[in-house]
Amino acid sequence: MNVAIVKYNAGNIYSVVNALKRLGIEPLLTDDAEQLQKADRVLFPGQGEARGAMEYLKARRLDEVIRSLHQPVLGICVGQQLLCRHSEEGDVDCISVFDAEVKRFLPQRHEDKVPCMGWNQLYDTTSPLMQGIEGGYVYFVHSYYVPVCRETIATADYILPYSAAMHKDNFYACQFHPEKSGHVGEQILRNFLAINS
Repeated sequence: MNVAIVKYNAGNIYSVVNALKRLGIEPLLTDDAEQLQKADRVLFPGQGEARGAMEYLKARRLDEVIRSLHQPVLGICVGQQLLCRHSEEGDVDCISVFDAEVKRFLPQRHEDKVPCMGWNQLYDTTSPLMQGIEGGYVYFVHSYYVPVCRETIATADYILPYSAAMHKDNFYACQFHPEKSGHVGEQILRNFLAINS
C-alpha cells in the first residue's frame, strides 16, 4: 500500500512515520502534489500553531491539494483542526473540509489546566475508523478543540464534551495522537488503512 504523509512545518511527523513502520508500512514523506494525489492513503499530522501552519500550506498551495484529495485522508491533532473552517488560534481561515470552528479551551475551575495533556477516554464512537474502540483511552495534547458537531465520530470530555474524532466523505481526523496511544491507537491506524476508498 502506498501511504503518504503531508510534509509541512509541523512537528510530530516522525512519530507517525515510526508508527506506520511498526505496521509494516514504509510511508512517503512529501509535499509534492502529484505524490499526494497518487497515494492510496494520506496522513496529515501536526503539532504547533494554526496560523503559521496555514501560511506554509497556502504558500505552497497544499491547502488546495489536500482539499481536492479523493482517497482516505487522516488528519491528526493540529491536522484535524486545520481541516476545519476556521481556528481561533491566530484567527485564521483553514482548509474547510469540516464546517466547524476550532475553539480555545476556557478553564471553568481552578483545577482545569490548559493545555489538555494526557490520556482520556473515547465515547459515542461511530464510523469504520472507530471500529472496536468504544471506551478506549488515547493520548491528547492540545489547547484548542472542535465542538461536537454533525461530523463528530468520537467524543472526549475535558472541561466540556468535544470532537475527539471526525469524519466527512473520505476525510477522517482525530484530535488525539494515535501514534502515541498504545494498542488503541494502533487499532485506529489499522482501521484507517483498511477503509475502502
